[in-house]
Amino acid sequence: MFTSSKAAAAIALALIALLYRQPAHAQAYPTKPINIIVALAAGTGMDVIVRLYGDKLSQSLGQPVVVENRPGAAGHATMEGILKAPADGHTLAVATSSAMAIRPTMFKKLPYDSLNDFVPIALYLKSPFILVVNPALPIQSVPDLVAYIKERPGQISFSSPSVGGAPHLAGEYLKQRFGIEMTHVPYRNSPQAIQDVAAGHVPLTFAEAGASLPLIRDGKLRALAVTSTTRLPSLPDVPPFAEASGLSDFETVSWHLLFVRSATPKDIVNRLHDEMKRIMAAPDMKDAIIRLGLIPHGPAPIEETHAYLRSEVDKWAGIVRSLGLAGTH
Repeated sequence: MFTSSKAAAAIALALIALLYRQPAHAQAYPTKPINIIVALAAGTGMDVIVRLYGDKLSQSLGQPVVVENRPGAAGHATMEGILKAPADGHTLAVATSSAMAIRPTMFKKLPYDSLNDFVPIALYLKSPFILVVNPALPIQSVPDLVAYIKERPGQISFSSPSVGGAPHLAGEYLKQRFGIEMTHVPYRNSPQAIQDVAAGHVPLTFAEAGASLPLIRDGKLRALAVTSTTRLPSLPDVPPFAEASGLSDFETVSWHLLFVRSATPKDIVNRLHDEMKRIMAAPDMKDAIIRLGLIPHGPAPIEETHAYLRSEVDKWAGIVRSLGLAGTH
């Protein structure tokens, strides 16, 4: 009996020791409200979608989800905000391809490394651009446009809201892939860059869907292609660039990515990923994204998303360097 008691006591002590070795986050997550830092202002498409899935996350996780908008500073405020927070899954952030894939090459020094400082929880939508031309031009397709530009070397220009922004780089990517010459005309904002194409002052631009769809539907702009690899639900008759151009890998899109710090425990990362995968599969979430002129994107496995992020960094870095824009900020 004595030996049996000693054995039982030893087993009990071992179980207690094992219990104490379990990480604190395994006992309960979340233990307090979750904060999502958003790189764009309140009322933007990004903000609207984050608040929709934030409510669903709150319901499933049993804690309030607070959305904090930190626009400006080229997205740096968002990235710095999450890096200063504990890596415990209670602070998440959302940013676009601009902050995570384009800016790292344009800036001499950044306070973050988009590939190593963060874990991508979910890339849940893509924001393509629409290649539009003035309808008075004799151009009905991407091959028509390429031929038109090649017949007029150095005479054709394209507009964009800024130097180094995604629409500008989409135009430069078009030039590189087809070996054509165009002059970039930067504007102060997206509506002005698009309106001047409709007015005939500039032949073409890569336009955001939200700002260009009314003009396309009114016949004031002609849409030739969308820069995603799939069709834009709000423009189902306009082909993706890969189909319209014959370049199967042509994609120049912005995207929204939800992420946490890289030191966040894996079980928390996996739970957040699983929740987002379930939430973004819901028809109401897909419909909300489509209504904003965007493309729903079911969150891929984390490793796959990280590989895609790396490919985006490499692609945009090559374009930024070719333009002499590397380290200019």
